[in-house]
Amino acid sequence: MRKPVAEGRPVVVKVGSSSITAPSGGLDEEAVRRVVRQIVDLANSGHPPVLVTSGSIAAGLPTLGLSERPTDVAGLQVAAAIGQTKLVQSYAGHFADSGLSVAQVLLTKDVLGNRSQYLNARAALERMLSLGVIPVVNENDTVVVDELKLGDNDRLAALTAHLVGAGMLVILTDTEGLFSEDPSTMPDAKLLSAVEHSDSVLDRIERTTATGTFGSGGVTTKIAAARMAAFSGIPTVIVDAGMPDLVAEAVAGNTVGTWIGPRRQPLPARKLWIAFGVAARGEITIDAGAVGAIRGGGGSLLAVGVSKVEGDFVAGDAVEVFGAGHILVAKGITRLSADVLREAAGSHSDVIGGEVIHRDDLVVL
Repeated sequence: MRKPVAEGRPVVVKVGSSSITAPSGGLDEEAVRRVVRQIVDLANSGHPPVLVTSGSIAAGLPTLGLSERPTDVAGLQVAAAIGQTKLVQSYAGHFADSGLSVAQVLLTKDVLGNRSQYLNARAALERMLSLGVIPVVNENDTVVVDELKLGDNDRLAALTAHLVGAGMLVILTDTEGLFSEDPSTMPDAKLLSAVEHSDSVLDRIERTTATGTFGSGGVTTKIAAARMAAFSGIPTVIVDAGMPDLVAEAVAGNTVGTWIGPRRQPLPARKLWIAFGVAARGEITIDAGAVGAIRGGGGSLLAVGVSKVEGDFVAGDAVEVFGAGHILVAKGITRLSADVLREAAGSHSDVIGGEVIHRDDLVVL
């Protein structure tokens, strides 16, 4: 299953807040140094690296005299604003010791959801890599609000991997990888060495995590990120941030951590953006016949197959498409507004031929 990353392909490395900060807040400089050392090795081996990092809020707490995260939005934003400078300064200093420069890249959902801004972000990242600059990517927590928030940096890392055409996504975490059960409560839990992105064991782990059996919701976001990366043909390896040289081992195709395999046929770039870059503005429920036409026949979604419409979207918005039991079937760019579609649903409409989502704008999930 495992393969080494082709020479010259970028590698995205994501590190979580707990892996580089002290329990009471502030940066753990030795932990930052360990991460930087692995990324420098990547650069020296011919793989342009991109670092997606958490930790800005935690890094800002000591300056504010706090030992715990603020609970209000303004407090979180102030901590992030202070901490982001400290975070980038720390990375810049450690990378400078190896003669490398960094560039701060702050993203939000609205930037990635706008096609032209998405392409501009991709062009900027590609230029940085071509110049030998290390992009240090984080969500813009200082200005972001809930409706613009990506939610977590695991997903941001997967989106960044899409943007740069990475050969691998490496997620540095506090455990050896993914386990079949929660290792803190199940001594017989087994490390999952290699799984496919579609394996049912990942579904079971996600469900178990959601019900609180596992201690951390981070398991769910890492699986979601790996599956996002898989749609563009990118494998993900989840490894222990505290162990040296595991990034290089993962990139070389060696057996470390948990390897999650990619989709055999990657989606085209625009469909990747539809699937993961743009936020859904509504939901459409379709009947079994429409599900079959989409999944089996590669057809467009027609109004005759629509049974329910939710949301207040307009033509050009992204919507999610569900089958019976609220099972996600697809996502696409609608050609009809919610109001027009409600009137046309279930019938052979004359409005643009009854076509709700053209197959070129539809991603089967």
